[in-house]
Amino acid sequence: MKSLFILLISVFIASGCATHQSPTGRGQVLLFSSQEINQMGEQSFAQMKQQEKISRDKKLVSYVDCVAKRVTAVLPDQSVNWEVVVFDSQQVNAFALPGGYIGVYTGLLKVAENADQLATVIGHEVAHVLANHSNEQVSRAQMTGMGMQLADAALGAGGVSNKDLYMAALGLGTQVGFILPYGREQESEADVMGVELMARAGFDPNQSMQLWLNMAKQGGDQGPELLSTHPSHSHRINDLTKMQAQVMPLYQASKGKVQNSCQKAK
Repeated sequence: MKSLFILLISVFIASGCATHQSPTGRGQVLLFSSQEINQMGEQSFAQMKQQEKISRDKKLVSYVDCVAKRVTAVLPDQSVNWEVVVFDSQQVNAFALPGGYIGVYTGLLKVAENADQLATVIGHEVAHVLANHSNEQVSRAQMTGMGMQLADAALGAGGVSNKDLYMAALGLGTQVGFILPYGREQESEADVMGVELMARAGFDPNQSMQLWLNMAKQGGDQGPELLSTHPSHSHRINDLTKMQAQVMPLYQASKGKVQNSCQKAK
């Protein structure tokens, strides 16, 4: 299997379609086009909306939408119209998908105590999309043989099979997301990019550390679903602490430009 894996990587690299760099300079293997990976995101999100209960609490939805819109408003690509859905579930979780989709579970709002802390999570999840982590995961799945049917479904016309594998490879934090979760390198990368996004959007990056402290209190040592494959709490908080000197000037510069104050629903 190891020899086959190396051979597959060599073939893909030789074909000229594999090597890329992430926004932080990390090497990536990306085998799918943006159109293909966005289609996967669209189909997975549609399935999520069918399977999960969607919140009808207008104040709550408006609050989450406000935070998400401020974060996505500072993204370099403004051609994407991001869809935000709040799922009525006790899961302490959130996700973002290629193609412009954000899902937030109501359970997260009990841990993210204010808009700044919610922006920490949304910024982190959107950063996964910006850094092509979904494409990277699906590509890894294909190269190891786990994603051949997934690739066939993605590239073919008509109905989509193996939807659970789609969702898992895209890194969704539901029960199927543990099959192919984002790696720790990707999670750390999303932390770095996400805290910069929230600062540019006018959210206090100091609150990012408090958010993860709150997370650490949930579910014992393992933490909630969102943290199942993430770096340790102390490692993550140390990294974010080091980032403060870099991102606080961005926050200070953005505060006067923010027009929409997102108030958490009572």
